[in-house]
Amino acid sequence: MNKSRVLGVVLALLGVVLFSAKAVMVKLAYQYDVDAVSLLLLRMLFALPLYLVIAFVKRPKDPKVMKPKIYLWIIGLGVVGYYLASLFDFIGLQFIKASLERIILFVYPTIVLLISRIFFKKLITKRQMLAIGLTYLGVVLAFSLEFSLEGKGLFIGGGLIFLSAITYASYIAGSGWLIPKIGATIFTSYAMIVSCLCVLIHYSLVGNFDLMNYPMEVYGLGFAMAVLSTVIPSYLVSYSIKLIGAPSFAIVASFGPISTILLASYFLGETMHWAQWFGTILVLVGVFFVTKKD
Repeated sequence: MNKSRVLGVVLALLGVVLFSAKAVMVKLAYQYDVDAVSLLLLRMLFALPLYLVIAFVKRPKDPKVMKPKIYLWIIGLGVVGYYLASLFDFIGLQFIKASLERIILFVYPTIVLLISRIFFKKLITKRQMLAIGLTYLGVVLAFSLEFSLEGKGLFIGGGLIFLSAITYASYIAGSGWLIPKIGATIFTSYAMIVSCLCVLIHYSLVGNFDLMNYPMEVYGLGFAMAVLSTVIPSYLVSYSIKLIGAPSFAIVASFGPISTILLASYFLGETMHWAQWFGTILVLVGVFFVTKKD
């Protein structure tokens, strides 16, 4: 096995698990009657100083590298990837449970492969197709007993989460093209700063301006989301994409739904059944095929 590829997969898995924890923390925060936009703002306010410091420390040594076209790409991906994707996700979680959110959001690996094929002319290999098949089978099996078709909120929340999947897939596919040009740290820092500023602008237009009156638990969850489920995994994901590419990362990220099951089971009291455990095994087998050489 190629060591850099294994490292990329390990980083991807760690990043995916940390990102998955976000949905659980959002559901925990909603117990304290906080709205989606305010919670998203708290997450970004805690994350923004960290991104600014890292962006300053790791700024390009050669300013000529940052061409106007590169800045436009960063702005576009920042708006689409972590602003719109997070906004749709946070609002959608008001209507559906965390585990169902993850199965809908999971369609983004397929979207990443399609975007990479259409816009960046990257072929989908037989190994990737096999991995996709195994991971999809594993996730469908894991969630086979989770669906509830009652209530109109399912369709509203499900539609918003699907929009989140499309926007996040666009970010992943675009970052796979841009990261080799400017580096993972610079790209992630700049794109996330753009996302944070978008959230600030959004809140200034529609927010309730009541950020100082929430219970301490809300601020604690906001800080945890910023550090553990935003800053750290955003860099892990970028470095893993640099090592294994966006299409392979998208397949490895299929472990996200499984990690959400485990976290939701522990923190939200959702029970595990045999289908979920067997689905976990299939997903891990699919991830193995990504790490294995042709």
